[in-house]
Amino acid sequence: MSNAFFNVPKAVNEPVNDYAPGCPKRASLLAKYKELYNQDPIDVPMYIGSEEVRTDQKVAMTPPHDHQKVLGHFNMGDKSHVQKAIDAALAAKSEWAALPWEQRASVFLRAADLLAGPFRDRMNAATMLGQSKNVFQAEIDSACELVDFLRFNVQYMTEIYKEQPESNPGCWNRLEWRPLEGFIFALTPFNFTAIAGNLPSAPAMMGNVVVWKPAMTQVYSAHVIMELFKEAGLPDGVINLVTVSGPDAGDVIFKHPEFSGLHFTGSTGVFRSLWKTIGENLEIYKSYPKIVGETGGKDFIMVHKSANPIEVATAIARGAFEFQGQKCSAASRAYIPKDMWPAVKESVIEQVGSFKMGSTADPSNFINAVIDEKAFDKIASYIDYIKNHADAEIICGGNYDKSKGYFIEPTVAVTTDPQFRTMVEEIFGPVITIYLYDGEQYEETLKLVDSTSEYALTGCIMSKDRYAINTAVRMLENSAGNFYINDKPTGAVVGQQPFGGARGSGTNDKAGAAINLLRWVSPRTIKETFVTPKDYRYPFLG
Repeated sequence: MSNAFFNVPKAVNEPVNDYAPGCPKRASLLAKYKELYNQDPIDVPMYIGSEEVRTDQKVAMTPPHDHQKVLGHFNMGDKSHVQKAIDAALAAKSEWAALPWEQRASVFLRAADLLAGPFRDRMNAATMLGQSKNVFQAEIDSACELVDFLRFNVQYMTEIYKEQPESNPGCWNRLEWRPLEGFIFALTPFNFTAIAGNLPSAPAMMGNVVVWKPAMTQVYSAHVIMELFKEAGLPDGVINLVTVSGPDAGDVIFKHPEFSGLHFTGSTGVFRSLWKTIGENLEIYKSYPKIVGETGGKDFIMVHKSANPIEVATAIARGAFEFQGQKCSAASRAYIPKDMWPAVKESVIEQVGSFKMGSTADPSNFINAVIDEKAFDKIASYIDYIKNHADAEIICGGNYDKSKGYFIEPTVAVTTDPQFRTMVEEIFGPVITIYLYDGEQYEETLKLVDSTSEYALTGCIMSKDRYAINTAVRMLENSAGNFYINDKPTGAVVGQQPFGGARGSGTNDKAGAAINLLRWVSPRTIKETFVTPKDYRYPFLG
């Protein structure tokens, strides 16, 4: 029985391997990639309670950059499997919630160390194969960020538990941080393996049980996440992974009285639809469900006339095109003074023109494939739209080919219309549109940046003028939940820049901060009086 206050190991960010040529870690990762690519096709089960569940309906998993290659299959489930997962979660709930917090912490700290060590190459290689991330993008995501989520969330958990009220003489006030009643539904995206690991594990760490539905295009690395958690000693039923259609999942989960929370990352449209469904079913639920979501973005680069043109061009090259523009935070629109544009344009063309594109097996490829054919077709349609309109032109890229993989050239467009379609709508691909403005119309353009998009996820200001920076910080206060000064609008680090946005970009509950974990507990206030009154009469009655 615990009789001490425990201090967990202090969380520090996991060092990032650079995988430079000649580095032994680079050779090790590429060897693991080759091993997974050449092994016999795997059969990925659903993880429900203590069972690995397989069905007759198999769905092929293929690399986006080599879509004829079958890595394996996952097993497609139906509503019955969702119900079974809920039952397994609820069966595990009592014992898991009652487990001392330090025992829960140990599971996830062990998972972090396993991922930083023996699981690192496998997780990165699975992400490279299944999601077409290059060696560095896989490293900062599926290894380092997921390790950071696990370690820092444990630290935040202890900080939450330590928060206690004051007590006056004669009584003792206490706060209990209870897990939510029922179960949590985690719905995760394809673009970050770390998000896929964090959304189910953060609520679980706080004593909740979870039904997890990953994106169909991320199941390959989701399978490795489940293996990692099982190796770390996570009890059966705490996190249950199901591969089912969205409608099948929703039809069972959102009609269940024990549904207590949604942890979501995905599109704004889907999130709004889920919120409406939950609202329509409020009478069903035992408690009001917690709804946490990080959704779309139309992330911006705002440039002041004092900025360095080369730095602006680099922010565009990295911010718009790393991981093919499929980051929630990827730069998708930019506002550049007309007088500065010739110098920025020259550098953008040089930098983007030097990109190599191809398979993730070759670390010299900066650009890889977009996630699937549906995404390819959508992004290509935006590029065609630009080509067919006279008020915009493409200065880089504009070509695409899906014969072997879903490859789209990084595309830079310039428009004379600040409300041009690709300045306003989320594309989620390697396309950025630039609007050239009169450098003397700075504040007017800041108002344009703020009003153009329904989203408010990330953005940046590039400037050497401190007054101009301060003006941007003030005028763009509600335009981005993560705001960057003289840097690209991507690359948030757990423990340093908690991530999330508002408006159409979500509930801004900041993954990578204690704010998020607070959403998965229900505090109970306890007051204990040491000497209990024996008469109702107060002194004022005397």
